[in-house]
Amino acid sequence: MALDQRSKYLRRRIIETLNAVRRGHVGAALSLVEILRVLYDDVLHYDINNPKWPQRDRCILSKGHGCLALYVVLVDKGFFAQEELWKFCESDGILGGHPEIKVPGVEASTGSLGHGFPIGVGFALNAKYEKVDYRTFVVIGDGECNEGSIWEAAMCASKHRLDNLIVIVDHNQYQSYGPTCGVLNLEPFAEKWKAFGFAVEEVDGHDVGAMRSVLGRVPLQANKPTVIICHTLKGKGIRCTEGNLKWHHKSGISDEEIQQLYEALEVS
Repeated sequence: MALDQRSKYLRRRIIETLNAVRRGHVGAALSLVEILRVLYDDVLHYDINNPKWPQRDRCILSKGHGCLALYVVLVDKGFFAQEELWKFCESDGILGGHPEIKVPGVEASTGSLGHGFPIGVGFALNAKYEKVDYRTFVVIGDGECNEGSIWEAAMCASKHRLDNLIVIVDHNQYQSYGPTCGVLNLEPFAEKWKAFGFAVEEVDGHDVGAMRSVLGRVPLQANKPTVIICHTLKGKGIRCTEGNLKWHHKSGISDEEIQQLYEALEVS
């Protein structure tokens, strides 16, 4: 799937942040860009002037190490100033290596894998209890699905018929040190979610039109939580990072590597 100018722009902002701080989880952020872009451009109900608006949709990035993608989208929407990007992981900034609730637009502190999804179940349960209409979207990673807390949360969501809960899986088929199929095979992945009581749909996670279409139809089924499995490419959009585990997390990024990232993005 070729990238349009908006997708390239958001990736360029990620590179600009890397240029300033020379570290970060690069591959995990690049596979998330279209997912977060569509959520914040087309799906979520929110008010940047009132980030705690009670009727807002909640969006939790459970795979918190992909936070660079979230941060550039939140800056793009005006939740905080772009200067905070240049202080990523610095003591005088608000942006850490994983999202924290002190950041405007961030709903939950995440990073310990498997924790964001259970928090989302709590948000969705609260909406049902309070009889309010906000929805909860939780973005998880496929490697994160090794965690038992993911499946405990899935059982709870199904039990309580949380059709106001939408789980989005960034299924890039890699985790920190290898392919998901080699570390701990998830297949048959879609069937697992169905067995846990979810309505399931699979989509190309870099196809903006397809993402808009499926997210525009949630919940997929009444009285069932939804899971959307997004087939993505780790490091998408920059040839030297695509499927390259050396870019899972990178520190001490050189000037030469920064220039390589810019050049590879422009020819993608």
